[in-house]
Amino acid sequence: MTAKWETVIGLEVHVELSTETKVWCSCKNEFGAEPNTNVCPVCLALPGSLPVLNAQALEYAVKAGLALNCKIQRYSKFDRKNYFYPDNPSGYQISQYDLPLCYDGYVDITRKDGTSRRIRIKRIHLENDAGKLVHAGDDVAAADTSLVDFNRAGVPLIEIVTEPDIRSSEEADLFLNKLRSILKYCGVSDVKMEEGSMRCDVNVSVRPAGSAEFGVRSELKNVNSFSAVVRGIEYEQKRHISILEEGGAVEQETRSWRDAQGISVLLRSKEDAEDYRYFPEPDLPPVVLTDEDVERVRASLPELPDAIMARLMSDYGLSAYDASIIVAEKEYADWFLRAVELAGRESAKTVANWQINELNRVMNEKGLGPDQIPVTPEQLAGMLKLIEKGTITGKIAKTVFEKMVESGKDAETIVKEEGLTQVADEGELLKIAREVVAANPKVFEDWKSGKQSAAQWFVGQLMKATRGRANPQLALKLVTQALEEQAGQQ
Repeated sequence: MTAKWETVIGLEVHVELSTETKVWCSCKNEFGAEPNTNVCPVCLALPGSLPVLNAQALEYAVKAGLALNCKIQRYSKFDRKNYFYPDNPSGYQISQYDLPLCYDGYVDITRKDGTSRRIRIKRIHLENDAGKLVHAGDDVAAADTSLVDFNRAGVPLIEIVTEPDIRSSEEADLFLNKLRSILKYCGVSDVKMEEGSMRCDVNVSVRPAGSAEFGVRSELKNVNSFSAVVRGIEYEQKRHISILEEGGAVEQETRSWRDAQGISVLLRSKEDAEDYRYFPEPDLPPVVLTDEDVERVRASLPELPDAIMARLMSDYGLSAYDASIIVAEKEYADWFLRAVELAGRESAKTVANWQINELNRVMNEKGLGPDQIPVTPEQLAGMLKLIEKGTITGKIAKTVFEKMVESGKDAETIVKEEGLTQVADEGELLKIAREVVAANPKVFEDWKSGKQSAAQWFVGQLMKATRGRANPQLALKLVTQALEEQAGQQ
């Protein structure tokens, strides 16, 4: 990106709702079932079949809208979006056009430089997902053959459309992560991109810096990860700039993103709304919501990430950075709050340090997701109490922690089985200190000549001799005593 050009980005995020059944019928809403087993005449658009709105899907859509600061339409309706594609057996999608369920929302993001931006949400509408095409190739553009699985047809879907407020790939990534977190906290979706329950289309254009006019946009389809969104935006902005600087004109088109190759390829010229020939859905009545309906859903909202983050900073004294890591996933926030409840509020910063530095490291090394935390809050709290009582040292605690991860046992059991109790016997430690001093006359002479770091070196040797089980403060006291005794004997 050069200073001459500004990138303008809008996102269309499709999120499958975690209802028990599909949006227009009673077929199971289930990922991973055998192909074409969760289907019925409604899913397959057989003649004479009629849709019936899933009330839970409607409630989840309203809940998502409220969590994303949207206004809720009290009177809305469904429309037919007409298009022909193999995964769409009816030849149309039941969606919403001019009266979306939610509108005028926003999400606030904080960039790496500490500045904040508000990304406006234009609309959120409720619709059904299509079936899934299984391509014999990299994607639809390169496939020789394709098969269709209609299990996904009719799964309830919300489409979240932003205003063109995003100006960089970094902002797009931040927005998507924040959006995913909010929706997961709400419980309306599992937002698993790897399972297709959160998918994203990216609209990208560029314009001369300072211009108020929008450039011609391209839409990227098949973007199935946040990293792919970042790479796709960066590729498209370079492609647009190259065309414009060579005197060409950018075409409005839909392109397929091929992540493995890091390129986009043309799919088709971009459709406009009129190409879909929207008209009101004749088989579904309008949706009429009362103020009481909306307030009932609002009352069911959980505490959301921004509110929890503010509470972690004000009530628990965490830094903005630490709090942001903890609230990124609902499971992490729940884990932290439970561990602090058990260990005591005064231990909040200690819990955060163990969670962020040790627990996250282990999970990254093992490739574990947020729903696979290998140590329970009860286990960490138990270990911290052993440190507090002086049963184990902080250094030994790291060994105990690793053993808790591997075995699933609690800290007290591990300490007893492994003989890891802290050595606090002064007589035993003084004996070791004297032996260490006597065995290292050169370092002793360094200490005598005023090199204070030599004392710490001896402490390290004592800790090594006790496998880290010595009390560090007591170790320093006894090493100093041994050094002074040795000096007095010369």
